[in-house]
Amino acid sequence: MDTRSDPQALYGTRGGVGGSGSLLYALVILSAILCGFAYKLRTEGLLSCQADGYTSDRYLANCHAAGYGDYEHGAFWFDLEPLARKAAAQADAVFLGDSRLQFGLSTAAMRGRFEPKNTYYLLGFTYGENVVFTQKLLRDMGVRAKLYVFDIDFLSPNETVPAKELVSDRTAYFSAKLKSLSQSIHRPLCQTLSRLCGRRFAIFRSRHNGEYYVDAERSGAVLKPAPVVYDHDVNTETIASYTASGAAFLSQLPVDRDCIIMTVVPTVRSNAFVHTSSIETAEVVARALGVKLVAPTLDGLGTFDGSHLDPSSAERWSKALLEAADPQVRQCLARP
Repeated sequence: MDTRSDPQALYGTRGGVGGSGSLLYALVILSAILCGFAYKLRTEGLLSCQADGYTSDRYLANCHAAGYGDYEHGAFWFDLEPLARKAAAQADAVFLGDSRLQFGLSTAAMRGRFEPKNTYYLLGFTYGENVVFTQKLLRDMGVRAKLYVFDIDFLSPNETVPAKELVSDRTAYFSAKLKSLSQSIHRPLCQTLSRLCGRRFAIFRSRHNGEYYVDAERSGAVLKPAPVVYDHDVNTETIASYTASGAAFLSQLPVDRDCIIMTVVPTVRSNAFVHTSSIETAEVVARALGVKLVAPTLDGLGTFDGSHLDPSSAERWSKALLEAADPQVRQCLARP
């Protein structure tokens, strides 16, 4: 028989040797695709990050991998963590800023001061988040706290990359939703079969008070601790910019100015990667806005990565902040 005239015989569609060969070839291709996908997840995606920080209260806010990255912006913006949004909306005291504020106030001192009598929420975000994104979020969530505390650099009027993507990228919701769903796989898989997953730096976040949790010592990240250094410059451009954005923002808050506190989270000196305003600059802005500045300066503070306060420094600084602000905090929380 001349197979050239019989296509079925030529390609093996009758289940002969050719059919088995085609099936085997397809399986090899499929296996290669799956292996490639798994490898990418392990090296660049969620599986490259540690999963130790999950609890019934904590979710993964940020995985430092190219294929995952930031989740917390989308989680709040698209209401993918409803318990977190509800807790923030109902909190008696709300703290606003970026990741420096988050790490600086994710402490036992904070929990001991407010809980269980009063509720508080750390509503800061990574990537140097500021008033541009957060003021929209506060309106959308209907936050009506009795006390607001914010870091001076929260008043920056420059839109951050994550905030811009939420508005301009049509796939932003689906990306955030996929990140949310993938955590339901990441947690049990990596906690059960830990060797399948990596140790990239990851930030976990509490739903009930917003505080951060990291296991920096067990992560595979190369972190460079550095001591806190206080700048003492007075930046006139920053003063003008922050005063304008601050006045617009504070006018929208549902409290009097005596229940608004500005602070300065200690860090390293400003450089190409880190911007921080001095206490002297903050003093001028606070006076212009009519709010109190509470910014304790302590010796011997350090950062675990050249930017964010290490745990022991955060405990010391947050305790000093709360003690200095206590009369104002008590007065504001006692109001109906």
